[in-house]
Amino acid sequence: MKSRSFSLDLAGKTLTAEFSDLTIHANGSVLLRYGETAILVTAVMGEKENLGMNYFPLSVEFEEKFYAAGAILGSRFQRREGRPSDEAVLSARIVDRTIRPLFNQHIRNEVQVVVTVLAIGEDDPDVLGVIGASLALSVSDIPWRGPVGAVRIGRSKEARDIILNPTYNERKEGLLDFEVLACGKDQTINMIETAANEVSESDIISVLEAAVTIHQQLEAWQKEIVSTIGKAKRAEPVRELPNELVTLFETTFKEKLSATLFSNLAGKSHIYELKDEFMSAVRANETVINETLASDFFETAIDTELHRGAIEEGKRADGRAMDEIRELYAQAGRISPVLHGSGIFYRGGTHIFSALTLGGPEAAQMIDTIESSDTKKRFMHHYNFPPFSVGETGRFGGYNRRMIGHGALAEKALIPVIPSQQEFPYTIRLVSETLSSNGSSSMGSVCASTLALMDGGVPIIRPVAGIASGVMISGDEYVLLTDIQGPEDEFGDMDFKVAGTTEGVTAIQMDVKVDGVPLHILEGALEKARLARLRIIDVIKTEIDSPRATISSRAPEIVVVQILPEQIGLVIGSGGKTINSIKNDTNVEEITIEEDGTVFITGKNRTAHTAADRIRALTKVYEIGERLNATVTRLATFGAFAKLDSFNEGLIHISEIAPFRLETMEGILKEGEIVPVVVSKVENGKIGLSIKQADPDFAQKRGLLPQNKPEKATE
Repeated sequence: MKSRSFSLDLAGKTLTAEFSDLTIHANGSVLLRYGETAILVTAVMGEKENLGMNYFPLSVEFEEKFYAAGAILGSRFQRREGRPSDEAVLSARIVDRTIRPLFNQHIRNEVQVVVTVLAIGEDDPDVLGVIGASLALSVSDIPWRGPVGAVRIGRSKEARDIILNPTYNERKEGLLDFEVLACGKDQTINMIETAANEVSESDIISVLEAAVTIHQQLEAWQKEIVSTIGKAKRAEPVRELPNELVTLFETTFKEKLSATLFSNLAGKSHIYELKDEFMSAVRANETVINETLASDFFETAIDTELHRGAIEEGKRADGRAMDEIRELYAQAGRISPVLHGSGIFYRGGTHIFSALTLGGPEAAQMIDTIESSDTKKRFMHHYNFPPFSVGETGRFGGYNRRMIGHGALAEKALIPVIPSQQEFPYTIRLVSETLSSNGSSSMGSVCASTLALMDGGVPIIRPVAGIASGVMISGDEYVLLTDIQGPEDEFGDMDFKVAGTTEGVTAIQMDVKVDGVPLHILEGALEKARLARLRIIDVIKTEIDSPRATISSRAPEIVVVQILPEQIGLVIGSGGKTINSIKNDTNVEEITIEEDGTVFITGKNRTAHTAADRIRALTKVYEIGERLNATVTRLATFGAFAKLDSFNEGLIHISEIAPFRLETMEGILKEGEIVPVVVSKVENGKIGLSIKQADPDFAQKRGLLPQNKPEKATE
């Protein structure tokens, strides 16, 4: 094997890039190691240019195999990996969103970047995936405007220390206050993923500033590698525009386009009606003009005019002011009593319906991936985007990467306000249906989900809302846009989604169509997003100002009982006999027992309470001195056995009946009799009971007298 290695100290660990002939047919590849985590990234560009395409055909795959974690997982009948996990899809999207803006969008050769996780240690391979993709593309002959840097930065909740590339353990729930995964080049940012626990905008900016410093270090390292082993780049496509096409647009459609774009209408349908007219004129032209080229030309003209109008004239496509939010509407509930909770949220032409479903702990999702094996997820948010939401027909069923990404973003935004399992022991599932889409349906899903949670009586800390901002950049000039819609989303330079509460940010996701966005622009966008978020929260609170006092009567009831860990076997019984008996006798839906002895009982119509009483009685721990009434069950020469509850009995020794010596039990007690007792001894699961401590006059009331003298106390 021929290979060359390059190393860099990054956050106290060695990052090693190895270039070899291992993947000899790829245009570019690299084996990247960081700690015990290792990935292989390949980049391949097809030879054939498909001029019939009207988009740049880039695909990014993130391959996770269980061997990377030293595990054989799956079912008994299937050990081969199936579809990508949600985590793999999200990692692929991170890489895609970082590298895509740095390609010439006129490229029509297929480009595929594949990240294969070879081994996974304590470091997340997603950051390595971005760096590896940057290296594989940079050393290849594929035209690309890299390299880029990538880093995850977290802040510890207690010490408030900044942690570079925190490990999986350091990122566990509750340990970090927030984490930012940022990518970029040349002191700009072009991709952000943030999960935060209501942190301030200024804290976010300070972390992004630290990220830029790391990016510069990574860029310099990659440029040295490229200068040493990089290949010459292929020529980028040059599209020569026919004079007839330019003339047709300038003379007939240029003014029409400006008037159409700034006609104060929302959406894009009216714009594409004009495009259809333009394409018809192209087809009718006597000169043969490539239709794909003409379509690209018109799209570029839309982009140029939207930028010019915003920057030079301060105009937006739908006539709003730059920081103006579209009309808002919020509705909590009122759909059907069958639903455990629901919310409807409008922001202009984006309309979202979210439904809440509550279940017991047994309804939690089992996670079995190379990152996290055999863990449970009790809060889920799923996002759907049917074709009718944009006035189209299409395939139903299943989900795509966009749905997974948007659902995960809204879930991330809501997690900081979700109550703990101790406070609210339910499994919580939210489903957001995009019923109409005209810009940032993911942030609309955050708002509708907040309404559904509050309508369902989930005691969230406070409402969460989200907004998408954009920017139009021309040289050093720029204009920020609050609440982007339609054309601004498609042709603007940034999609900057920010969610949070009145107290701070909970999630950020940013994509760009330019090489990168400077920090001062992001700082301004964060402030505008904060103001917009506060206004949306006011609208939500006007509809419902706090979570409802009770959950839906259609939702299951959950009763929590705490037992000793050593009593778990007692509750389960041999072969599950005891716990199954309790379930069958009480008709509860499920009984779940955690390792620490926490028992969750799920049922309806107070069946959970009945089962809880059974378990409390079964696991009742009696303490010395405890007073109660006991039922005599059987007699013996040395005393009597008495039932304390359905599962426990104790012994009343003959010496504990009277304060004097009794020679015989004959005629003193009878079976079925209820007597007062005090718990006098608890030892190795056996309980001793005393009547004389509970009632010193018990014997005299029965007509019993000492034969000689009272027995001396032997305590």
